[in-house]
Amino acid sequence: MPASAADHRPHRQTVEISSVQYDSPGWGNRSNRLLNGEWVEITNYSRHGVNLDGWTRADEDDRTYTFDQYLLAGRATVRVHTGIGLDSRRDVYQGRRTYVWDHRSDTVILRNNHGRFVDEASWGHHGHHGHHQR
Repeated sequence: MPASAADHRPHRQTVEISSVQYDSPGWGNRSNRLLNGEWVEITNYSRHGVNLDGWTRADEDDRTYTFDQYLLAGRATVRVHTGIGLDSRRDVYQGRRTYVWDHRSDTVILRNNHGRFVDEASWGHHGHHGHHQR
């Protein structure tokens, strides 16, 4: 019996890094607006919600954001901003006053609440992902 096209699709994880904006649009200072222009999006591709409590998002310098009692709904995306803001269902804020991402090259690493690798996205000389988006 011939295999269907679906059998040859790459496996997609339930939760993964779907987009990265590492170069905040605008000029240079560290205003909160510009800090919040730097973000990582995490998407849940399943139909069921995923509890991200204790999951971490880190960079190569081990600057880490830990989700606290956050449920990512099914087929939903959350944007993790660098600066200060009021957390909502679609946006959470790290509360930092300085940029996290190196514009030349860096890697975002997502781990679950057991510290197990879930996904990563890189740019620059790490280069296996495109500019601004995965």
